[in-house]
Amino acid sequence: MTKTAPDTLRIAIAQLNPTVGDIAGNLAKAREARADAARQGADLVLFTELFISGYPPEDLVLKPAFLEACERAANELVRDTTDGGPAVIIGTPLKRKSGTHNSILFADGGKVLGERYKIDLPNYGEFDEKRVFQAGPEIAGPVNFRGVRVGVPICEDIWGELGVCETLAESGAEILLVPNGSPYYRAKMDVRHQVVIKQVIETGLPMIYANQLGGQDELVFDGASFAINADKSLAFQMSQFEETLAVTEWKRNADGWLCTEGPMSKIPEREEADYRACMLGLRDYVNKNGFKNVVLGLSGGIDSAICAALAVDALGEERLRAVMMPYRYTSKDSLKDAEDCARALGCRYDIVPIFEPVDGFSHALTQLFEGTKEGITEENLQSRARGTILMAISNKFGSMVVTTGNKSEMSVGYATLYGDMNGGFNPIKDLYKMQVYALSRWRNAHVPPSALGPSGEVIPRNIIDKAPSAELRPNQTDQDSLPPYPVLDDILECLVENEMGVDDIAKRGHDRAIVERIEHLLYIAEYKRRQAAPGVKITKKNFGRDRRYPITNRFRDRA
Repeated sequence: MTKTAPDTLRIAIAQLNPTVGDIAGNLAKAREARADAARQGADLVLFTELFISGYPPEDLVLKPAFLEACERAANELVRDTTDGGPAVIIGTPLKRKSGTHNSILFADGGKVLGERYKIDLPNYGEFDEKRVFQAGPEIAGPVNFRGVRVGVPICEDIWGELGVCETLAESGAEILLVPNGSPYYRAKMDVRHQVVIKQVIETGLPMIYANQLGGQDELVFDGASFAINADKSLAFQMSQFEETLAVTEWKRNADGWLCTEGPMSKIPEREEADYRACMLGLRDYVNKNGFKNVVLGLSGGIDSAICAALAVDALGEERLRAVMMPYRYTSKDSLKDAEDCARALGCRYDIVPIFEPVDGFSHALTQLFEGTKEGITEENLQSRARGTILMAISNKFGSMVVTTGNKSEMSVGYATLYGDMNGGFNPIKDLYKMQVYALSRWRNAHVPPSALGPSGEVIPRNIIDKAPSAELRPNQTDQDSLPPYPVLDDILECLVENEMGVDDIAKRGHDRAIVERIEHLLYIAEYKRRQAAPGVKITKKNFGRDRRYPITNRFRDRA
């Protein structure tokens, strides 16, 4: 006797925060989510890409013991489904005769209904899956789940041009469920929606897009899972930057499956999204790597101030130690601004003057430097003394140093190796200077969800209004040797994000000589960036995973 296919499906989307390599912890999360889904009457739980291993696992996939542990954990979850509760679609790496695959197991009633392998392996930007995975040998058809034919393309399978979704539709799929590990960058939500709508139009099928949440080294996965109905309408929208499980209801009608119940969360605007991405990335890096607290140098400038705000918002005031390290060029304004910022945030604030260590280095080098003029070398001694003090505090108390250089400075090399570049993680590494100002103003007016910091003005107005300066010599400002930041940031965005030529950048109204100089600075600072701490990816092309230029490089774009 054949069972009648259901006319209603309750599908749970598990938008969770796994940790790469924590196989037992990820399995426990999956079990907890499945139990929650069962209480809400779900028929099926859709997990995100490679959930058991965490994503991206990178070269861990080359380790046989890792693959074996992942498959054992996935099979434990498969066995759990003998309890008559929800079926699961769970992502895990699988080693098979055809190779090592980025895979899912579709399980119900204690049995694997189907294995599916990712066909289109991304190998651009932050992705290099072809390094460790083999593509599925063929596009397998839909899985028969209680009489409903479910297609399960995996992440890039819906972005590329290999026709995975069309093949599934032609094979009889009724609905497409997609596990994803899609990292955040600015305005990524619009891109995802357009990708899914394109596939919905081409297949005529509704699509559920389940996306991972959480920070993994430089990447932030922002969640924001959603679905598009076959008529191209938004079926549901889950929250961004928040761990959650949502149970959605789907009903079959004459035209196919239609979502009748699901959340409709608001997606944050640009500044809020960027700030929350930086906050989540810092929080997960610190917590997943086991640091109890963090320390940073609070100089009275905008960069260290926003990093302090991010640290308090991400971790709480009791987990941040801010240290002011004045020298003879530190202004009274900076001393007051740093103290006001620390007081507004409620964090611990210490003052450690650097007169003696800097003068000690200078005295030790007197004979060696005899007959030379003072300059950048002496300025860098100040920065390196501060870096050494922060690292000493880190060593003594186990605090991770938060480094605070913005993308504008890192682009042109205005940062000191083994000085202000010291640190374990940089939450603003991918923010240009003008974006730092914009996010600072936004934070003074808003408290983001899940933030542990206070409301009100946490970055003193004077820090935002005054001219930025490293204060390494008398009356120094950044604009002594750089164009104004609005000009610099536009040139850099053209060079870095858009790979534009010097001629085209000059046509935007920039002085060609300035553009050539900035391009030169960008290239010669590559060796510094290779030694920099990781930091949150915010733009489409960050330094590190996305942009990989040679250190030894004589190319210059000259007519």
